[in-house]
Amino acid sequence: MTATVLEIDDALAQYDPVMGLEVHVELNTKSKMFCGCPTEFGAPPNTQTCPVCLGLPGALPVVNAKAVESAIKIGLALNCEIAEWCRFARKNYFYPDMPKNFQTSQYDEPIAFNGWTEVVVDGETYRIEIERAHMEEDTGKSTHVGGATGRIHGASHSLVDYNRAGIPLIEIVTKTIEVPPAKAAAVARAYVSMLRDLLLSLDVSDVRMDQGSLRCDANVSLKPHGSDVLGTRTETKNVNSFRSVERAITYEITRQAAILSSGGKILQETRHWHEDTGITTSGREKSDADDYRYFPEPDLVPVAPSREWVEELRATLPEAPSVRRARLQEDWGFTDLEMRDVINGNALEPIVATIELGVTPAAAKKWWLGELARSANESGQDLDALGVGPAEVAEVQKLVDDGTLNDKLARQVFEGLLAGEGTPAEIIEKRGLALVSDDSALLEAIDRAIAANPDVVEKVNSGKPAAAGALIGAVMKDMRGQADAAKVRQLLNEKLGI
Repeated sequence: MTATVLEIDDALAQYDPVMGLEVHVELNTKSKMFCGCPTEFGAPPNTQTCPVCLGLPGALPVVNAKAVESAIKIGLALNCEIAEWCRFARKNYFYPDMPKNFQTSQYDEPIAFNGWTEVVVDGETYRIEIERAHMEEDTGKSTHVGGATGRIHGASHSLVDYNRAGIPLIEIVTKTIEVPPAKAAAVARAYVSMLRDLLLSLDVSDVRMDQGSLRCDANVSLKPHGSDVLGTRTETKNVNSFRSVERAITYEITRQAAILSSGGKILQETRHWHEDTGITTSGREKSDADDYRYFPEPDLVPVAPSREWVEELRATLPEAPSVRRARLQEDWGFTDLEMRDVINGNALEPIVATIELGVTPAAAKKWWLGELARSANESGQDLDALGVGPAEVAEVQKLVDDGTLNDKLARQVFEGLLAGEGTPAEIIEKRGLALVSDDSALLEAIDRAIAANPDVVEKVNSGKPAAAGALIGAVMKDMRGQADAAKVRQLLNEKLGI
């Protein structure tokens, strides 16, 4: 019986993974790609539609100029060439959420092409070649009702919401990615993370992966060590978190390796990623470009951005992510290892935002890479999906700074925040977490510690002041950790005349 998967080390001992990543980015324009309908997320179903985005007869599209501007900025930031002349095409296929039965996209004439970028994984820099970044429109959204998985198989009926149909999309397509086999999945994760940071800095998308405004299609194939012949690829669709990108690619490597090592063949197909089980399942047989019957869109004029406009947009680009990271590392005083942990933990942007709220770099790093990272790992989530943001971290740290909390109590506040128990102030009140600042209460606890530990007092009085640490510990235990250790030490020293 053929094994479902191989262990990842066994798979990589036999095969080299080859990847291609297609990242779909919903732009943050106020209107859709080819009509004036709004793009607000979460509106009631089918309330943001018109004859154009519903594909009704006689409706004529018009290109969104802001979307073209965003596409050029993305292309420039990825070191692409910007086309002097390009046009849209019709990509023909049937699916219920395609109201026109074709998608208006770009095929052989993209607006941006032949670019590159770099990512850093474990201190090593990897160059990612960009094939193209092209403009298109998003599809609607199907909801399958009555089944156990939320997919069409087994559902009793389906509902279609066309609000998303026509939302401006940029699809960023890499060339073939071949890196050291053991680094493949991590490089893919780092690339998608880097793109998110880049797009945020360009202010062209909110890149909310939980809302689908940034999603990745991961193409994976395997070839035997030493071979130049590429294997048959699969495409895992709509992976919507950094962690899932890494897990989905790792799973496909192990699944394909098991099939190939047993003499089987890989089917070229799309596959669905299941976050709960950590596996992919078959979707549909993958179509080639010829199957889509591309032809130029007759209802849209070509797009021909002037060189002057392109250069004006180039002048507005922010720092490249790699340059920005180096600057921030120097500003923050982080070591290479500390910065590597920040990047690998996808904590850069939360830390930046927290520091901007007045928190020191060291304190921001402590919380994001400590309590919050641990919770994210345990729950299998990314940091930005925890429900705790820079504002809450800054508020907790301010309470530490002003003496209301110590680090131990602050960790309990974060525990409450992650559990949805309210604001930091509400959690402190509910759990009774504030530090005791009343000197008289602290002095009473100190008196109890002295009375209970005469041998320790004798050591202190005989010239061994370090022994006082045991008394401080006794006071902290008496106060259930709700005392400022520095304040306790001060009062104890005064009491003992140290």
